[in-house]
Amino acid sequence: MHQSVSQLVLRAKQLEIEALRHLEARVQLAGIVGQLIDALQRERGASSVYLASEGARFGAEREAACAVSQPLEALLRAQVEAQMAPEQGASARLLSLMAWALLDLEALAALRYQIERRAFSASDAVGAYSRLIAGLLELVFYMADAAPYPEVSRLLVAFVHLVQGKETAGQERAVGAQLFASGLCRDEQQQRLVHLIDAQERSLRLFEEFAEPELRQRWQQLQLSPNTAMLERLRRSLCMARDGAALEPPLSETWFEVASERIGQLWQLQQALLDCLHQACESQIQRAQSDLQDSAGLLRQLRDNPPPRAHEADRFFQPSGLAQAAAPVASPGAADPGSAASLAGLLQAQSERLARMEVELDAARRALHERKIIERAKGALMARLGLTEEAAFRALQKASMDHNRRLLDVAEATLSLPDMVAPAQRGAQPK
Repeated sequence: MHQSVSQLVLRAKQLEIEALRHLEARVQLAGIVGQLIDALQRERGASSVYLASEGARFGAEREAACAVSQPLEALLRAQVEAQMAPEQGASARLLSLMAWALLDLEALAALRYQIERRAFSASDAVGAYSRLIAGLLELVFYMADAAPYPEVSRLLVAFVHLVQGKETAGQERAVGAQLFASGLCRDEQQQRLVHLIDAQERSLRLFEEFAEPELRQRWQQLQLSPNTAMLERLRRSLCMARDGAALEPPLSETWFEVASERIGQLWQLQQALLDCLHQACESQIQRAQSDLQDSAGLLRQLRDNPPPRAHEADRFFQPSGLAQAAAPVASPGAADPGSAASLAGLLQAQSERLARMEVELDAARRALHERKIIERAKGALMARLGLTEEAAFRALQKASMDHNRRLLDVAEATLSLPDMVAPAQRGAQPK
């Protein structure tokens, strides 16, 4: 057997292990991003109450939240710097998303300063933090989309939708606290709250679909907790109040506490899911290393005991002929006639495993693809018609129900309309 055949087989296994180690590093990066998002969510919520109450509430909580965020910013910067090394195999797209995330973090000090001086409104502060967190979320979504192993990819899809659900829960906490702290119900903020509750539930349904059964069960049990019942009551009091109705400012602290407990529950699930991801990566690496050792042993046996006949190579490259050909007579020192078949079986098994992986990855990629298309359709409606994010999504939902079509189909149809293509470049004005 030509030496290059064995070299190619072993190199393929080595590259698989390298890819798995890169994926493990991406999972670690996703975990750090998740920690920073959690800290920024706390900072956003405290800042919202601080500004809405004109500095009367949550000043100390805001400062404490900032103190937690800053070391995590430094940790993320160090991880990003490590990803720049050529041996990490980071793609141009990944590095670009990292650059955008760091650019947003550069503006964080100025944002904090403006909030401290109460130069921002509560709504503007929530929007600024949410845009920053959205950039970090996009980084995690990309890492999930690029994962090539079904077991890990499935868990990453669950992870990103859990983080997304937790982010909308964080925005809900900030908007609700702002409403209570201001003492007045405003229709715009009320509609924002309804949209956030709906988006939160959609993300968490996808988390349930892709999560491990144990984590799914934990989440379902949390849905029955007294804290969830209290949150629902507070939600109803906000969502059913009339525009301009008086609200009780002290309830801002009750709301913040209840909403924070829910976010804490989601955080615990996120950490448990991250542990599952690390375990899945380690399991895949150990399996690949075992396969590498098995392959090396088989190839060593073939090298040490060459086949007794020249046309054995033909039989190797035509596996179907192995069963038809007569077995050669063994001679001292000759290889087992089945050894070539073993190598052919090794390559065939590897090809079949890769094919199965592609099929299993489709489900995870479809979930991420659907999210991308819907987000793009919302953005197109916002740009073309001057709609808010909530109004754009409600328009897509209404079209979906009116025409009895999937939301994804409506989003794709929206993007195919000529008026949805680069309106800004044509100077189109919102209707």
